[in-house]
Amino acid sequence: MSYFADTPPPGAAQPRFLGAALYDDPSNGYRDSFASQNTQNTFRTAPSVVTSSVYALNNDTPQAEQSAAYHDDPNDPEYNSGSGQGGNSNSPRYLAEKRSAYAIPRVKSKRGLIIAGSILAAVIVLVAIVVPIYLVVLKPKSSSNNSSGSPSSPTSTSTSSSGQPASDVVTGGNGSTITMEDGTTFTYLNPFGGTWYWDPQNPFNNNAQAQSWTLPLNQTFRFGIDKIFGVNLGGWLTTEPVSYAPALYQKYPTAIDEWTLSEAMAADTSPGGGLSQLETHYQTFITEQDFAEIAGAGLNFVRIPLPYWAIEVRSGEPFLPKTSWTYFLKAIQWARKYGIRINLDFHALPGSQNGWNHSGKFGSINVLYGPMGIANAQRSLDYIRILAEFISQPEYQNVVTIFGITNEPQGTPIGQDALSRYYMQAYNNVREASGIGAGNGPFISYHDGFLGLPQWAGWLPNADRAALDNHPYMCFETQSSAPMSSYAQTPCSAWGATMNTSMNAFGFTAAGEFSNAVTDCGLYLNGVGLGTRYEGTYTPGTWPVMGSCTPWTDWQSWNSTMKSSIEQFALASMDALQNWFFWTWKIGNSSTSGVVESPQWSYQLGLQNGWMPADPRVASGTCANQGIWSPPLQAWQTGGAGAGQIAAAVTSSYSWPPAQISNAGAVSLLPSYTPTGTVATLPPPTFTYSSAHAVKTASAGNGWENPSDTASGMVGIASCSYLNPWVGTAAPPSPLCSSGAAARAVPAPLITPVPRHQS
Repeated sequence: MSYFADTPPPGAAQPRFLGAALYDDPSNGYRDSFASQNTQNTFRTAPSVVTSSVYALNNDTPQAEQSAAYHDDPNDPEYNSGSGQGGNSNSPRYLAEKRSAYAIPRVKSKRGLIIAGSILAAVIVLVAIVVPIYLVVLKPKSSSNNSSGSPSSPTSTSTSSSGQPASDVVTGGNGSTITMEDGTTFTYLNPFGGTWYWDPQNPFNNNAQAQSWTLPLNQTFRFGIDKIFGVNLGGWLTTEPVSYAPALYQKYPTAIDEWTLSEAMAADTSPGGGLSQLETHYQTFITEQDFAEIAGAGLNFVRIPLPYWAIEVRSGEPFLPKTSWTYFLKAIQWARKYGIRINLDFHALPGSQNGWNHSGKFGSINVLYGPMGIANAQRSLDYIRILAEFISQPEYQNVVTIFGITNEPQGTPIGQDALSRYYMQAYNNVREASGIGAGNGPFISYHDGFLGLPQWAGWLPNADRAALDNHPYMCFETQSSAPMSSYAQTPCSAWGATMNTSMNAFGFTAAGEFSNAVTDCGLYLNGVGLGTRYEGTYTPGTWPVMGSCTPWTDWQSWNSTMKSSIEQFALASMDALQNWFFWTWKIGNSSTSGVVESPQWSYQLGLQNGWMPADPRVASGTCANQGIWSPPLQAWQTGGAGAGQIAAAVTSSYSWPPAQISNAGAVSLLPSYTPTGTVATLPPPTFTYSSAHAVKTASAGNGWENPSDTASGMVGIASCSYLNPWVGTAAPPSPLCSSGAAARAVPAPLITPVPRHQS
């Protein structure tokens, strides 16, 4: 069944249109409005009509949202010079700014109307001159929670910039033309009332709105009330074989992860070789057009995996350093332009938190596990702090609203106690950067470590804006030859109750990854050269043969029954999970077959070929009688009253570091770092614009939100010995340190003071 943009599916919330009063009281009639032609946006957002002269004139505060009065009424006394109220010194700033630029129109008399008839031609000419000036000169003001709305002095050293002329169109809706950085154009297709917004003279404006039912970026996303419909941008800034095989991994048969891929590229001195191939991948795999298409698909979030080498590398690490950060900045710019929010996921940690190829190096776990487990964790916590300082700046916090601090740590070998202490210290690092309470930095997302959601019930009560992340996949365990149609309600029974229970027992819970796959068929899905369980070729282990993978990967031969069965599975998954991020937005073509060979993992391919819903809202109600959790979350869970007031007994029970590290022993006997190094600061983008015949640079922050956060970075002790960060199982060095250094080898258990509070 298909739905038009103005017809929400059964069970979905009504969009909040401009004429909200008509929904509250159907007896109300239509009323005059400066923006009465707008029927797709809330009364506080930029309109979807490109030629509208009204942009963000209303105060962006919770009080304004709850007010029963409209603020764009031409009959309002504030707009009437004869009312005696137009000059009220208490008038809101947004009205004062409008009046400062435009004279208040006079009240016309009957005589004036008669005279107007004789000078109609002159009036038409005057309008033809004034209106274009009005539309070009009048720019929307940044919302009250965007302190960087006015460009100021240069602060940036990065290479991202904009040379777009100030006269360019800055906003548009469905059917408008987008011109990208390289000059190419495409048509913005968004049937859901979404509006893009990009003004080079005000690059941190947050007026864009992904869809009519998703709040624009200049309003706070209501976790627990508003639904996350998201996709991962997998394989982009953290590569892995399954997501972008053709241009990267298939070219180098020895490459099984980004470590070996980087080594192979660096050794390739032929034309087209070298590590620069990775930047070409960053430039081409995901572009601005992908963000536009994501908004047009009814999605409102992206989860972006980012590796530690976006910040720095150390000796012996072959990764291309810092370059992916430049493209993450582009992602922020594009997400802002199309009204999409970002979940930044710290995906690959030094030493590897899980030993899988998408952590950077396939093999062993070396974070919180093994002889380098504490040192790698210390280094990872530094990187979490650096990322938190950047994204908590006011220029970015309305776009990057979730921070996943570690992707898929292996909780069972690591142990929940050590993982919980690490999570507690990460919480302290993030909140030290951001401050406490709504409007100060992101939600902090914790992966469940594959321990299961119930294991985290009641963990860290009163933590400020903590979220739990679960990755429910059906394809990596026992295989079945059952047809796709047999899985129609499986996600409902497998996941629905668990997710709903966790919303009560822990707080906000989302699925950071899931897919349409019910078998492990797909090119490099398990890794390079590891085979598949379905065909009985997977190593390690012995797996019974279920059949050939061809029917599951040859999507060009799928009939309508297969496609509708996959779509039904997708809808059931979306409804069961409620807040979700599909893995992944796109899969690259195989360089041998020329087509995607893991089709059940590509949201984009499913949209293009009819097995993904064009509107994710239609999923509502797919799972019958699942007892969906009822909002809202508790106030402290969303940064309200009580947020951050964690009991001292709780924080002391999770003091850092742990006394023991699995597969290594006492922390005091293991290599560790000391806080005497220089902390990296991530560079902001550069945005230049022309003003009064001069080229200026907009203020983009300095990369560090909390100037009081002055602790040094974790580095090695010159008189101590260290193992390779990816060493795996080994005995620690002996002696660990020379005389006088051992006492500094591991810090005493630390109970971090309560992070700073902000209002």
